[in-house]
Amino acid sequence: MNNTTILLIRHGETAWNAVRRLQGHIDIPLNREGERQAAALARALAAEQLDAIVASDLQRAMQTAQAVAGLHAGLSLQTDARLRERAYGVFEGMLYQDIQQQYPDDFARWQARDVEAVMPAGGRVAESFHQFYDRAIGGLLAVAAGHAGQTVAVVAHGGVLECAYRAARGIQLDSPRDFQVKNASINRFTIVDGKLVLDSWGDVEHLALATMDDVI
Repeated sequence: MNNTTILLIRHGETAWNAVRRLQGHIDIPLNREGERQAAALARALAAEQLDAIVASDLQRAMQTAQAVAGLHAGLSLQTDARLRERAYGVFEGMLYQDIQQQYPDDFARWQARDVEAVMPAGGRVAESFHQFYDRAIGGLLAVAAGHAGQTVAVVAHGGVLECAYRAARGIQLDSPRDFQVKNASINRFTIVDGKLVLDSWGDVEHLALATMDDVI
């Protein structure tokens, strides 16, 4: 059986990304820059032979994926809630600096990468990083299993991309994140024997090309 290829993409920029306000499950749309990034991403993937397009059911991911789907006739957008960002409880909607001031102990555990730590509940119950990792990787592998031997574009969130990178590279969950996860980046994985294998990471060349086109 042929292996499944996943083009794992982080959604375009939102206004909250730009000011470091934590989103989690709060449903924030793309800002103008994010819309530009999504359009550039769609053009970059226009010639890619895709069999399916799957996104988190949060609108910032769906908007980004819909731009890609718009240049692939016959492919409808599928959504999967397992691909959502981590749930951060009361932290959601807060600036990082305010979290540090108002919840210093919880913030310290978060920044120290305590993978079992759960933030205080807010409008939603929070997840530990370990719980989130299991959900995100399980969701990605389920998408791959549902499209065996195919090429699938999956649009998700920075945390999901981090989980995929750690899974593919065998990086411990409690180790510092020493790699970038960029908005509208293309990250290629192959699923081999039920495991993620990283083929390429952090492709954002299309965004630079788009900027040049805007100037011209």
